Amino acid sequence: MATPNSTLRAVRLGLLMSQDDFARAVRDAGTRVGQPNDANKRLVQRWESGNTGAPRPVYARALETVTGLPIESLGFAGSVPFARVAGDGHGGHDMEPTTPTIPAGPQSEAQAGRRNHSGVWLSRYEYFSSGRDSAFVGQHYVVILQHGNRLTARSLPGSSDSPLTMDLEIDGHVATGTWTEQTATDGYYRGARYHGAIQLLVEPTGRRMTGKWVGFGKEFDVNTGPWQLTFQDASTNKATLAAYNKRPEA
Repeated sequence: MATPNSTLRAVRLGLLMSQDDFARAVRDAGTRVGQPNDANKRLVQRWESGNTGAPRPVYARALETVTGLPIESLGFAGSVPFARVAGDGHGGHDMEPTTPTIPAGPQSEAQAGRRNHSGVWLSRYEYFSSGRDSAFVGQHYVVILQHGNRLTARSLPGSSDSPLTMDLEIDGHVATGTWTEQTATDGYYRGARYHGAIQLLVEPTGRRMTGKWVGFGKEFDVNTGPWQLTFQDASTNKATLAAYNKRPEA
């Protein structure tokens, strides 16, 4: 039984694309770089369901172009045979996983969490800028998808000019994982990429997660600050995501 690729699905939803839209974008990206491919909705479904664990190189390059992320960050379980040179050819669809996917064993209620946290959430964190000697707040609307005890979060593109991602594992009422933010190229941090760790406590209602982040600073130091996720909507359909594809109110 294959494990769904919730990371790829979260990225696609964050781009406000249907599976048809995504397949079309992958085809267009291949054409632009001179490596046509035959991506279609069925192939995207196979990627997201986990039934195809590793895309062929011609698709991997197009996926990187469409998402702006390295193929290693798109949640594929199998090894991607990816020599970054021209001349791989095209055609066919995808290869099956080089290593069989081993299904996860049964999980306790504490391991899996008491509810499904998938949906749109408001992410809000605070940080201190030593260069400006002041505290600031970063806000994004993020799409969270849950599979088992794993949560993947990707910010909606219109909610901020600094894309944010989080990969968490939930154990009862504790969510622990990592975060990454690519700052705006024309902003104060000039396109710098920041990343670190995060731990959140999930309230019994399941509508709020609060905790702290840890990450490195510009002065070769390690910083920390509060982080909060507040539930907005359980739906992840295109209309809902479009409604939240805006900057959160201050």
